[in-house]
Amino acid sequence: MRADGTVIADLTAELEKLHAASFGWAMSCCRRDQTAAEEVLQTVYLKIIEGTARFRGEASFQTWLFAVIRKTAISEHRRSRLWQLRDVALRSSSNQSRTGVETPDAVFEKSEAQVRFQKALRTLPTRQREALHLVFYEDLSLSEAAFVMGISIGSARQHYERGKRRLRRVIEQTESDYGIHWRRKENPGAI
Repeated sequence: MRADGTVIADLTAELEKLHAASFGWAMSCCRRDQTAAEEVLQTVYLKIIEGTARFRGEASFQTWLFAVIRKTAISEHRRSRLWQLRDVALRSSSNQSRTGVETPDAVFEKSEAQVRFQKALRTLPTRQREALHLVFYEDLSLSEAAFVMGISIGSARQHYERGKRRLRRVIEQTESDYGIHWRRKENPGAI
């Protein structure tokens, strides 16, 4: 029994160390919905502590943990969609609207540039957005990102490269729409 207690203590310490990064990844997987991300992360921790999800050492612990978070977020999203469809079917006669209070993530509210970047990032297809998030925000290698996403390294590389190109085009288009020309030393239209 001591070995199990030691393993759980080590596991808990590792989870605590990775909590901030795990929460960031859960937020990304849950489309920046803080409540959903908290629920997903809680479910993941329970799966790990109860032994439903087991680390087998095939990748780093963080990479494995991110894969568990992603799969849990997907299944939770599907489950919530089914419940929403069920509720809509049950309430089809009444026109009640759901009011969800969405709290903005304070980190991305610091500047207009960050807001524009986040909007541009949201325009990317899911796989491209995931690949960029894992590499840039979570500091994973492409092979680790591929493992988390459950795809080959070649596919991950392709999603990553396409995502960068598309993100660059969207940001450049947004900047020109706003009249921002970062590459110039002077903006003649500025007051």
